[in-house]
Amino acid sequence: MGATLRPPCAGAGSAREPLVDDLVEVITAGTPADVGAHPVPESYAGAVVLADEVGLFDGVPVPERDPRRSLHLREVETPEPGPGEALVAVMSAAVNYNTVWSAVFAPLDTFGFLRRYARRGGFAARHDRPYHVLGSDLAGVVLRVGPGVGRWQPGDRVVAHCLSVELESPDGHGDTMLDPEQRIWGYETNFGGLAHLALVKSNQLMPKPGHLSWEEAAASGLVNSTAYRQLVSRNGAQIKQGDNVLIWGAAGGLGSYAVQLTRNAGAVPICVVSSPRKAELIRAMGAELVIDRSAEGFEFWRDGAPDPKEWRRFGARIRELTGGEDPDVVFEHPGRDTFGASVYVARRGGTIVTCASTTGFEHHFDNRYLWMHLKRIVGSHFANYREAWEANRLIAKGMIHPTLSVAYPLADVGAAVQAVHRNRHTGKVGVLCLAPSEGLGVTDPELRARHEKAINHFRAA
Repeated sequence: MGATLRPPCAGAGSAREPLVDDLVEVITAGTPADVGAHPVPESYAGAVVLADEVGLFDGVPVPERDPRRSLHLREVETPEPGPGEALVAVMSAAVNYNTVWSAVFAPLDTFGFLRRYARRGGFAARHDRPYHVLGSDLAGVVLRVGPGVGRWQPGDRVVAHCLSVELESPDGHGDTMLDPEQRIWGYETNFGGLAHLALVKSNQLMPKPGHLSWEEAAASGLVNSTAYRQLVSRNGAQIKQGDNVLIWGAAGGLGSYAVQLTRNAGAVPICVVSSPRKAELIRAMGAELVIDRSAEGFEFWRDGAPDPKEWRRFGARIRELTGGEDPDVVFEHPGRDTFGASVYVARRGGTIVTCASTTGFEHHFDNRYLWMHLKRIVGSHFANYREAWEANRLIAKGMIHPTLSVAYPLADVGAAVQAVHRNRHTGKVGVLCLAPSEGLGVTDPELRARHEKAINHFRAA
């Protein structure tokens, strides 16, 4: 399917075309009516991967692939919102591991997702393009809504969660994550958040927390909702007071929210990190039990095979910290590198709740420790709308804080994705889209003042 695709005007990230600058001015100083009356640009700048470059990294090991080569800033056609959809002016977005996977074309390229979605026909056909606009987080302002949208109007300040569903099957009506047509927006759909504009389903939208800047508000949607479902929801581990919760990657985008949710629940986080700096950062958040796996030399794979001796050494280290107790819950997301250890160290009758698998999707573990010790593995994938809404509500109340560490301009999106790919980051990595600078968008300075230190914790580090 043909589509306009051209280099951005001296536009995307520096001096922008007048219509875009006017839109930013209207969002900043105008009324909702002004936003609704503002012309919609015919095209916009977006961070894309290209269908004709899916072989770019053939023969290159995944860890050595460089997203700065595959991610391009291009002007793309603005899609018209269809029934139940909204077009959002994106002030800021963020980088997730699905952005990394998309940009390095591994474990597979994302154009197959777009082609399958397009086969539904109708408005879905627009998603099959020779480019894919990435991004599964955003904070911004509703610009237009399609037919049938009543809750949201132009001018509303919003954040978006990344669950896109059709709900034509009965399977999704108890838990929308079970909808056979469930997709992750910006990864399995087009027109994602790493752009000046984005197209979402209206039931992806949630109110923007007023005490946060645009870049702070954009940081939490995917990871906070994912951690909420894994740990708090009835669809996950349902942690309770006193539970020991082992959290891998506790200083990363997902783990940093898991630590907060665990502490809020009255449970005890056991935090695994990969450097002394990250250990210090997590202790400053109030976590007392921290394992620096790099400093303590934990290697759960040796010579291409899992090493049960390391599982046992790791379990012994956990019991040293907890006074002899094993984890009630393991918050598992690295996957291949850690899954065998996760199954081993969980207590008898304990729960391993897993998503993502950022180090690999093929998991190896000794089933005796699962089967004979009556443990259970719970698969978890993002969150349904209710769970995402509750997770966002905790942020709006100042009970969970964004863990943004740095924000890049959209023009440097490749470097932002590379930082996550190389694990050079702590917390979340943000991207300024239409926002001309950091620190804008706060409408509740009183609440912000009460939580300023916590909001800036990862940035100060």
